[in-house]
Parts: sequence; structure tokens; C-alpha cells
Amino acid sequence: MEQKQAGEHPELLSDLNVIAAYDYELPEELIAQAPVTPRDQSRLLVYNRSTGVVAHRRFFQLPEFLRPGDCLVLNRTRVVPARLFGVRERTGGKWEGLFLKLLASGEWQIIGQTRGRLLPGEILQIQQPDRAGSLRLKLVEKDDQGRWRVVPVVAGVDSSATWDLLEQFGSVPLPPYIQHGHANPADRARYQTVFADTPGAVAAPTAGLHFTPELLETCRQAGVELATVTLHVGLGTFRPVSVAHLDEHQMHAEWCEVSAEAVETIRRAKRAGGRVIAIGTTSVRTLETAAQSGELRPWEGESNLFIRPGFPFRVVDGLVTNYHLPKSTLLVLLAAFMGHDPMMRTYELAKTERYRFYSYGDAMLVF
Repeated sequence: MEQKQAGEHPELLSDLNVIAAYDYELPEELIAQAPVTPRDQSRLLVYNRSTGVVAHRRFFQLPEFLRPGDCLVLNRTRVVPARLFGVRERTGGKWEGLFLKLLASGEWQIIGQTRGRLLPGEILQIQQPDRAGSLRLKLVEKDDQGRWRVVPVVAGVDSSATWDLLEQFGSVPLPPYIQHGHANPADRARYQTVFADTPGAVAAPTAGLHFTPELLETCRQAGVELATVTLHVGLGTFRPVSVAHLDEHQMHAEWCEVSAEAVETIRRAKRAGGRVIAIGTTSVRTLETAAQSGELRPWEGESNLFIRPGFPFRVVDGLVTNYHLPKSTLLVLLAAFMGHDPMMRTYELAKTERYRFYSYGDAMLVF
């Protein structure tokens, strides 16, 4: 089924600087609480920016809208079991929080909550109810955002040991709007893309969750190139913009990387007239960060790029993305790519058509 949307009205960038322009109402029953099985049976809304035509498909039909020579760019980050539960050795009080990232010093950065005040030098005992033993973390220093540097009290903790310890003592950090409580064993596999191989994210790049190995192979067989980048999705991805105007917002930073191999694959596709289709807003941010000099180049580091209406896209020609929270930077990015009015109309249509929203929900393709 295809639908033609009404023509777009001119948008004033000054109007789009107001965060209230990115608000919408969502019935609670449209927030997906569990993923579709198989992955590629989720629904796909397709929006053509040139014609305004909307089509409704299933995700496995994505290749219908791809051409030989196009390039899909996938975020290969792997979600780590970053949710931690434990007790304070000094008081016996309960503590719970999140692993945020592994620092260059080998220390961990965490954030959490407990009754009373934590002190440098305290020990947290991290436990899993169904596993013997505990992981002891020594508090070093708290920054002005409430994040602690901690040291695991075990010998020889390098990056690989960090991920092993989190696999043993951590839980999957499901978003707060998924309400079935603590993550169950199925979430360890399902809240992960099938191509995830680089640990470091505390949230999944959700647009990638819809792909199966078979669908990726179908794309390859159709002459579509695949490239991978990395952006370790951070806690900031769940935070709504808390200021009234976008130019007052301080964008959170996330580590990302574009390899020389990925750059060459994307350049080759562009030279041949192919389109670069970013799988997820994280892939968009990564690619456009690496092209801030005017040309896509290999790049690695922390990105705080805030993509908003008026942004000059240098790399991305198409985007696959899930449905995002109101007043979020992800929704602002989507407005920058497809236009604010078309985006808001498309979201209203998605609600009318009973699409499922957020991390475990359905997807849209914009090109």
C-alpha cells in the first residue's frame, strides 16, 4: 500500500530551534515491550523524500528499495551487560547502576544510586543472584556529573577481561520504557545485532536489530555493498533534551570510529553512483563526524556532533531508523534528514497504522 502525503510547508529554522517542536503524544500500548520474531518480520514504513510517497512493508522486503551499487553502513558495536547490582561493603546498603565505559587508564566509569553518600576508597560488591561470588569495585573519584572512576579489585584487568567480568556479573541494560523488569536470558541475544562484534555500548543501535544473516546475504547477492563503522551508544541516548532551545543543548559525546576500509567501500559506492544508506542514527553521526572536513576520511575519537535542521549532510543518502522518543536528539536528527513537517506527519501516520515504537519496535526507511 502506498500513500501520498500533503505538500510540505516552508520551515523556519528559528521555529525548529524550539524543542517543543519535536514533541508528540504516544499511546502507551504502542511502546514495544518485546521484539518481533523472526527479526526481519518487523514492519517497515518507507518514505520517499522526493515524491512524498509512503509505502508499508515488512523489514525483509527492504531489498525492494535498494539498487545494485548501494552501500549499507552498519554499526558493529556490541552491547555489554552494563547493568550492575550490588552492596556497599562498608554499610551493607544496596547499590545499583551502570557501567558507562572503559577508560584509557584501565579504570571503569560507572554511575549509580544508593542511600547515603559514597566515599572514595569504598568497595562495592557486584553480584548476580544466579551466580556464585562477587566482583569488587573500589571507588576512586566522582566527577561533577555524578560518574565514578572505579578499579576492579582483581588482577590483570585489561579490556578483554573487562568484557568477561561484565558478562559474568552484569545484566543487559534495557531501556527504562521496556517494563518487563530485569532483562531475561533471551534479551542477551535479542538486544544485540547479528553483526555486533566490538564491545562497548550500553544500548543497542536499534535499527540494526531487524537484520538477519539471511537478509544481509540477500542484500549482498543483489549487489549491495556492506560497510561497518563503530559508535558505542552511551547513556545519553535515552535522555530527552532538557532545555527550551536546541542551541542551548550540550550534546553528549560517544566514541566512534570509521576505518580506512569502510571509507574506501563508501567512496567506491559513491563513485559508481550508489547511495549510502545508514543503518541507524548512530551510523549517521559516525559518518558525518568523519566528514566534517568536507570529505569522508578515516576517523576515531569522541563525537559530540549535534545534527539538527539546517545540517549539511555530506555522506548519507538514506536512513533506516526506529521510532524515537519525543524531544530527543535522535528525533531532531531525523527532522534534519527528512524535514520536520514530513517527519511529524509520518509519525502521526505510524501511530494511526499501529506501528510499534522505540527500541524493540518497527522501523522506517527514508531516502
